[in-house]
Amino acid sequence: MSGNVELLSSALAQAKAENRAALIAYLPAGFPTVDGGIEAVKAVVAGGADIVEVGLPHSDPVLDGPVIQTADDIALRGGVKIADVMRTVREAHEATGVPILVMTYWNPIDRYGVERFTAELAEAGGAGCILPDLPVQESALWREHADKHGLATVFVVAPSSKDERLATITAAGSGFVYAASLMGVTGTRASVGEQAQDLVLRTRATTELPVCVGLGVSNAGQAAEVAGFADGVIVGSAFVKAILDAPDEAAGLAAVRSLAGDLAEGVRKR
Repeated sequence: MSGNVELLSSALAQAKAENRAALIAYLPAGFPTVDGGIEAVKAVVAGGADIVEVGLPHSDPVLDGPVIQTADDIALRGGVKIADVMRTVREAHEATGVPILVMTYWNPIDRYGVERFTAELAEAGGAGCILPDLPVQESALWREHADKHGLATVFVVAPSSKDERLATITAAGSGFVYAASLMGVTGTRASVGEQAQDLVLRTRATTELPVCVGLGVSNAGQAAEVAGFADGVIVGSAFVKAILDAPDEAAGLAAVRSLAGDLAEGVRKR
């Protein structure tokens, strides 16, 4: 069965046709529970998210700040497995019809088996993977299997990336390019900064792929700012924090749906 890389491309193209950026929401699988995580994905899509990244919880999430680390710890202590991540992708995609990617560090895939992981993700209806710690020069095996199964390979670029390095990364990627707005870890911030706009411009000079910005966006104003220069706005920690701060699961779902609505309005005000 082939994955949904084309659905991902069409979702980004549809947003562009509407003269706006796409809203991409991140939520970890298994948080606060596996069932609760699936419902949270449905809630952000109901609120207006165009694309969803499902995080594969990891014990050492080097790109992620304290909010997502807390959620990952809850999921791992709850016993979340890769099978639960696949179930989250499958049920969320079946319920919403939007493209669902998995964001994961390389070690779990390496241990699970690249062929097994890509085949199961495609069978679940996944659109691809975001791989923040997989060096491009070591990615040939992954890309071979991802291409075979119709999955996007999304690499992360950073403000520190030189132009030559950007060209190497974007030439190997597919789906879109994940531009980290600043040097550091995920989390909400008061300002997304000029670094992000410069990085998007430099990245666009190397590729026709959409460039989507993550790290730091947490409200409609910031979403509108980033949407002014990026093809997609990625929000993760703000959604996770909304669930962590909620008194119960129902309130958490209402909070992420409301936040998604605010952010969806923001990306339309670019």
